[in-house]
Amino acid sequence: MKKFLLLAATLGLLFPFAQAQTTKSKIVVTDLTRIKQVGGIKTSPDGKQAIYTLTTIEPDADKKEEYEYKTHIYLSGLKTGDAKALTNGSESARQPDWSPDGKSIAFARTVKGKSQIFVMPLDGGEAWQLTKLSYGASSPQWSPDGKRILFTVSASLSEILKDSLLNPGKAVPTWSLEKPGFATNDFIKPDKTVKANPDGSLAEIRAYLNKDVEDKKAKVINRLNFQGESTTEPELNFTHLYSIDVNEKATPKPLTRGFYSFQAPVWMPDGQGILAVTDRDTLRHPDREQDAAIVWLAADGSGKRINLLAESGKTYSAPAISPDGHQLALLTSSAQGVNVGQIALATLNGTTVSDLQPVSFDRSAGNLKWGAVSVAGSKKKKSPATTAYAVFFTAPSNGGFPLYRLDPATKSVTQLSDFNSGISSFDLAGNQAVFAKTEVANPSELYVGELSNANVQQPVTGNAVKLSNHNDWVSGKTLSFPEKRTYKNTKGQTIEYWIMKPTAVAAGKKHPLLLNMHGGPTAMWGPGEPSMWHEFQYFCAQGYGIVYANPRGSGGYGIDFQRANVKDWGTGPTEDVLAAATDAAKEAWVDTSRQVITGGSYAGYLTAWIVAHDNRFKAAFSQRGVYDLTTFMGEGNAWRLVPNYFGGYPWQKQAAEVLEANSPYTFVENIKTPLLIKHGENDLRTGVIQSEMMYKSLKILGRPVEYVRMPGGTHEMSRSGNVRQRIDRMLRIYEFFERYIGEKNSRQ
Repeated sequence: MKKFLLLAATLGLLFPFAQAQTTKSKIVVTDLTRIKQVGGIKTSPDGKQAIYTLTTIEPDADKKEEYEYKTHIYLSGLKTGDAKALTNGSESARQPDWSPDGKSIAFARTVKGKSQIFVMPLDGGEAWQLTKLSYGASSPQWSPDGKRILFTVSASLSEILKDSLLNPGKAVPTWSLEKPGFATNDFIKPDKTVKANPDGSLAEIRAYLNKDVEDKKAKVINRLNFQGESTTEPELNFTHLYSIDVNEKATPKPLTRGFYSFQAPVWMPDGQGILAVTDRDTLRHPDREQDAAIVWLAADGSGKRINLLAESGKTYSAPAISPDGHQLALLTSSAQGVNVGQIALATLNGTTVSDLQPVSFDRSAGNLKWGAVSVAGSKKKKSPATTAYAVFFTAPSNGGFPLYRLDPATKSVTQLSDFNSGISSFDLAGNQAVFAKTEVANPSELYVGELSNANVQQPVTGNAVKLSNHNDWVSGKTLSFPEKRTYKNTKGQTIEYWIMKPTAVAAGKKHPLLLNMHGGPTAMWGPGEPSMWHEFQYFCAQGYGIVYANPRGSGGYGIDFQRANVKDWGTGPTEDVLAAATDAAKEAWVDTSRQVITGGSYAGYLTAWIVAHDNRFKAAFSQRGVYDLTTFMGEGNAWRLVPNYFGGYPWQKQAAEVLEANSPYTFVENIKTPLLIKHGENDLRTGVIQSEMMYKSLKILGRPVEYVRMPGGTHEMSRSGNVRQRIDRMLRIYEFFERYIGEKNSRQ
């Protein structure tokens, strides 16, 4: 009996302990700082290992309550839990690449404020610095023979003018710098014998004014695209390609020169040439040239250049070369209008391209990579299996970011993973894919999966092995999982949307409903989209239900769907998202008197548009939005959306009428919903003036409105901005909504 009582007492103590151990907690706002993101995956030449980057958020040792983003490189032997950090410390390491023999890696790391290339032997020893360029160095790529590394640098116009290597002969651009009153560009080569004197001759006054620019007392703007992401940029910057021998005393050598930029470089398998993307027309100002060409560049630094694909009104980009050097995969599209890059294949013969063929695939492809696939031999003829090549890529589609395979022989595309997850980075290792996956259950982990039988029915993600546990803390959290639904709009299009219940739904209790909308307008949300993982889970944990949709104009559903909001940013998309909200409001747990709405960028626009046309929402939060399309064309660096979507410019009468009819500000007097407006002070993608106009007008009208400006914040603030401000943003959404839909006495 004593033994029984002792056992019972012991169990009585253990059961509560076990229950406490298995009880999961809710997502809190500071869990944002615990999310770790896998990326930059590169498999080793022998396919037995992979390097990848891991981005984390760490407390700033020098600033209380502040955080820093850190990125470091990890090595995995493709076995669960065996990953180890190759780099550490206060300076991040990024953009890793394997040497062809698999014995070393190259990567970029910041030194004295500039990115430089380092080399690390994997058989022991410290990483050593390969480059010490004043311009910095990024994106290293080993040459096929392992003797050189290709990399990129960024140099300003004024720097190139003085650089005898990037600008032999100290020439000036052949295209006009568009300075009024000057017929040539000779003005940028001032006479050094003239001294600056504000009271002197015209030449001396010009020298004085030039010195003011050098001393940052003035910015003189003549270029069209002068708005960066966080500040005005009067001066052009150019990306050039360099190579360097892999030894500590080597001198880097420029492969490109002049006043043009070169992007997406890739080595030819023979190591003699490089393919890159650049402006098609070298006689046009880079701000005005929208056509892009794929060119062959000599790898010896001679400057020899051959246009492989160049056509007026078209862009060619993202070149990817098959391992045997005979095939080229790329993306192409019209240079203007609302478009997506279309996959195309071509035959590559050294420095010429032939037989360019588009591939029928109605999604926006990216991350093109060639991989070997085994082709079964004939049993009758007793022929062995052979190796062929296929193109692997990812594309946003139906709420996920699946992996796809393109067969060059048949031009057929096979979907290799599902719509309920997202593959953000991947590489190939023989018949396996190593990839970073986002899903509702976990924001980011490293996986490896077999490709041989992968398809929609047997996705590569289905039986994949999880290699990392970087976000294992999520297993201790209670999560909300979305339910997918569809709606047929008045254009006959199928609109997909998802409903997420509050994390804890008590019987008989009613909860508020949040309509959360994506920007773009060509973005796409779904279970595989990583940027909203924390925000969705946080609000569900706070007792809110969420509904989000991909209305007409979203990416991930084909080009016709993406163009369905041309000249209609407001009315049509509003129909789609409100239909989703109406359906979600029918759920038994929804309190229909407590509905709220938010969105950022284009969805900031849509938030303002909706509350000017619909009164169901008790409060609204409009983030970094566009409110007056005419003003947006002047103050935002995304200004080309205006002519592309609305068919013209504000000074053209027909376009002006469309712009006014599509601007939320036109209907500002109709807004009675309590509105919180937020904008980053340094956001030049959409610009801040429109938010000031909206706030000031509503204030004059006596409407309930509050305005929040984030010092230093850019358009990317909610995704990659200051972590403290990211937390502040979410708390402000919650606090503002609680003023109007909080439970009884919650405002006290």
